[in-house]
Amino acid sequence: ENLLNLGGGGSRVHFRVARFIMEASVKLGMRSIPIATACTIYRKFFCETSLDACDPYLIAMFSIYLAGKVEEQHLQTRDIINVSNKYFNPSGEPLELDSRFRELRDSIVQCQLLMLRVLRFQVSFQHPHKYLLHYLVSLKNWLNRHSWQRTPVAVTAWALLRDSYHRGLCLRFQDQHIAVAVLYLALQVYGVEVPAEVEAEKPWWQIYTTDTEIP
Repeated sequence: ENLLNLGGGGSRVHFRVARFIMEASVKLGMRSIPIATACTIYRKFFCETSLDACDPYLIAMFSIYLAGKVEEQHLQTRDIINVSNKYFNPSGEPLELDSRFRELRDSIVQCQLLMLRVLRFQVSFQHPHKYLLHYLVSLKNWLNRHSWQRTPVAVTAWALLRDSYHRGLCLRFQDQHIAVAVLYLALQVYGVEVPAEVEAEKPWWQIYTTDTEIP
């Protein structure tokens, strides 16, 4: 039985579940990389499996748990269940340690082998975050201080990167391409021009997508 009544198409369901992963993960104190990994695990699982085969919110809960293990920010199953219950029932009481709680706990545990088998134990991912950080540092050095301080380019780029995980772009495009795309969009939003772009042989975004290697 699904934790929620999921109406609408699959893309809308996945969007809502990704939002749940992000909000629940923040309440659990997870950092940005483990949250990104949780979203990626969830998306990759449903690239291999029909939406009808499993409760997406249960898969999401285990994705959070597994991401914590992969990224060395371990979480207790009990905490994930309590935060998820509060998300679904904001005015409700915390779950008692009764049969319902044990059922959820056991379901998450049973998800482990299924998900690892479907994912072929490939649960470690590279993310665009290190590229975006590198690009932002470079951009800050290029722009004059006034241009940088008066426009929240960095904040907007990070927000766009976070939002990209609602749509599973991480599985469709290369990390550095996503980082460049969100930075380019942030610059366009505020009308910020990169100095010397006109004189350069290649636009700045093409230099980044072809020449950048970050260990």
